[in-house]
Amino acid sequence: MSRRADFPLLASNPDLHYLDSAATAQKPTVVLDAIRDFYETSYANPHRGAYALSVAATDCYDHARSRMATFLGLGDPDCLVFTRGTTEALNLVASSWGRQNVSRGDEIVVTALEHHSNFVPWQQLAIEKGAAFKVCELTPDGQLDLDCLAGLLSPKTKILAFNHVSNALGTINPVAEIVRMARERTSAIVVCDGAQAVPHMRVGFDELGVDFYAFSGHKMCGPMGIGGLIGRRDLLEAMPPYQMGGDMIEFVYDETTTWNVLPHKFEAGTPNAAGAVGLAAAADYLDAIGMDEVLKHERELVAEAYARLSAIDGVTIYGPVPSLRSGVISFTLSDVHPHDLATILDGDGVCIRAGHHCTQPLMRRLDVSSTARASFYIYNDRTDLDALIEGVMKAKEIFGHAAV
Repeated sequence: MSRRADFPLLASNPDLHYLDSAATAQKPTVVLDAIRDFYETSYANPHRGAYALSVAATDCYDHARSRMATFLGLGDPDCLVFTRGTTEALNLVASSWGRQNVSRGDEIVVTALEHHSNFVPWQQLAIEKGAAFKVCELTPDGQLDLDCLAGLLSPKTKILAFNHVSNALGTINPVAEIVRMARERTSAIVVCDGAQAVPHMRVGFDELGVDFYAFSGHKMCGPMGIGGLIGRRDLLEAMPPYQMGGDMIEFVYDETTTWNVLPHKFEAGTPNAAGAVGLAAAADYLDAIGMDEVLKHERELVAEAYARLSAIDGVTIYGPVPSLRSGVISFTLSDVHPHDLATILDGDGVCIRAGHHCTQPLMRRLDVSSTARASFYIYNDRTDLDALIEGVMKAKEIFGHAAV
């Protein structure tokens, strides 16, 4: 059953083939309605007023946190801090926990699969603190080299950061195995970037074993500008605030200030309450489908895309086989620059991403400057895949490559 009708932008553009959901996902009517309803019936500043409207806004905001905690398998909703998204969440950990706990001689380990948001904050923290910055390499098919990781982890490791799912290759990482390796070899905190996992598969924070988990709302059918950081309570309580002002204070004296309890300690200023309400509605929408069904649907499409693209002479696909990846497929077409390919596809209404995907260290290891990336989601179907393949064949003809 096609879900395209649930998404107004897609429903009103029947010839559009949106294959860039790894960048941001389209929004269903129920999410747009929830945001509108909040502004029309419950809008005020949460946690600020004693009047009924502010209480209603507070209830909506708090409900959104509880709803997301349930969606993400978190038993303690107060350990979910709303942020602007994954990038802010990871920077929060680097700035707060990292500056307090990392010092010269320590080691920070990341992987070559990381988005810049889960690479640069740790790299810069290492530079600031005089710590060693180590990068885990990949296997030839774009998976983490676990032997390499084992060799990098040591009692000096203070932070291990990796993604649950690669935004560039779609590689699904073995979180439980990585956590086990970290616990056996280090006392490091384990930070997981869940930006590309939460929209596509069932995630249970309390079962993962990581210390921090970051995610974005706009990739899971929610609004832009809302996401979150989940952390272990003992770690969050020991961390200093990331930003100052607003609801994150308890008492302010002339000489000192004390901090509010979790999660408010990390939510300075007026919160994105409408974004949180929309995010909760997105969780309702995805749960109604079932996250196992979401992943199954994407894998069916990406498996067919993998087979059909592989059959085209000149196409190189990066990353593991379909059974080891999410609904993302990155590829190049001979010497056709990915930007030219994306432009040709755009002429036929096919939206893909072309570039380095904010993963320049990964691109260097693949020995390319960029790739074309198609990413499938719940609203995509066979017609989108057909349009993608037809566009690639058209590009071959335009650039003088013989069609298969």
